[in-house]
Amino acid sequence: MAQPTQNVPLLDINRDNQPYRDEFIEALTGVVDSGRFLFGPDVVELEREVAGYSQVENAVGCASGSDALLLALMAIGIGPGDEVIVPSFTFFASVSCITRLGATPVFVDIRPDTFNIDAEKIEEAITPATKAIIPVHLFGQCAEIDRICQIACTHDLIVVEDAAQAIGAAYHSRPAGSWGLVGCFSFYPTKNLGGMGDGGMLTSVDPAMADRLRLFAGHGMRPRYHHQVVGINSRLDTFQAAVLRVKFKHLPEAVESRQLVASRYGRMLSDAGLVGDDQMVLPYEDPAAFHVWNQYAVRIKGGRRDDLRAHMSEHGVGSEIYYPIPVHEQECYEDLNFDSSKLPETRSACDEILNLPVFPGLREEEQNRVVETLKSFFAGSAKAAA
Repeated sequence: MAQPTQNVPLLDINRDNQPYRDEFIEALTGVVDSGRFLFGPDVVELEREVAGYSQVENAVGCASGSDALLLALMAIGIGPGDEVIVPSFTFFASVSCITRLGATPVFVDIRPDTFNIDAEKIEEAITPATKAIIPVHLFGQCAEIDRICQIACTHDLIVVEDAAQAIGAAYHSRPAGSWGLVGCFSFYPTKNLGGMGDGGMLTSVDPAMADRLRLFAGHGMRPRYHHQVVGINSRLDTFQAAVLRVKFKHLPEAVESRQLVASRYGRMLSDAGLVGDDQMVLPYEDPAAFHVWNQYAVRIKGGRRDDLRAHMSEHGVGSEIYYPIPVHEQECYEDLNFDSSKLPETRSACDEILNLPVFPGLREEEQNRVVETLKSFFAGSAKAAA
């Protein structure tokens, strides 16, 4: 009797974590035995390791990638009356950090190929109230960070890199998180370096800024019970740091596996005849970028994206839409009254993007099934149109 076909998951965290189970248990047991659940040695060592990996001298752990962004803006003094340039095609946290401080997000459109903020459109968005730029290194590929930093320098603006999805990525061989004044990373379980809960990290080339970030992350308290600034409570706990240190040792091979999966997709989808403006557009790799493939994002043309996703779900193949609604159109930002016509590429991406399964443990036979499911959908569409 034939065995039922297993589903293809969008992501399988357990599969990727399983090889390191014994290492996790040993590391966590060490934390339990030490009793140092906060500010333990694993936190200090992880900060040192991430700083070295990112080619900066300073790294500061915090409770999440969202907190990293918020702390960065708090530390540089963003507040009411200030404007911060940011894409709308991003996760909510890239923008909420701005409005939580009473500042105003100024949305700039994205490039149609990389989905990252379009550097050529940044300068026209700068006003006397502009204080910072938050480029998002989306899906594991860096934005044009060299050009963005040049623009920021010309206009005396601060760059805060949202590298939540991009640890290990680089631009012109320089790592994400080392270009701006502050880099912000997330260790959410779905990230390339994912923990077993929330966690985040800030990087900076400036030791004074790193010290300020650490101050804001600890209630602005220094010394104990003396509060210099109004900070928040945002700590990376030692359990998460211990887990992350285990996975950090294996990050290069995980990145290599993701790149292999992405390369196979490109070959398989092309060989299947699915690539073309009338069907599917494959992800673009900027020649200057080292892409770490947190997501594999294709465009589905002709208004068929949602039907295709439903078809994949019916056939047990995972997919996701990152992101179906641009941030500026979220209900909580109705009062911004932002003109959506200024962001045509953002709208197109939201309507067309579909994210296929990509993770280190994804097997070739599973990718074959993804491709066959896509092929069956387009074949059915062609018959219906005939």
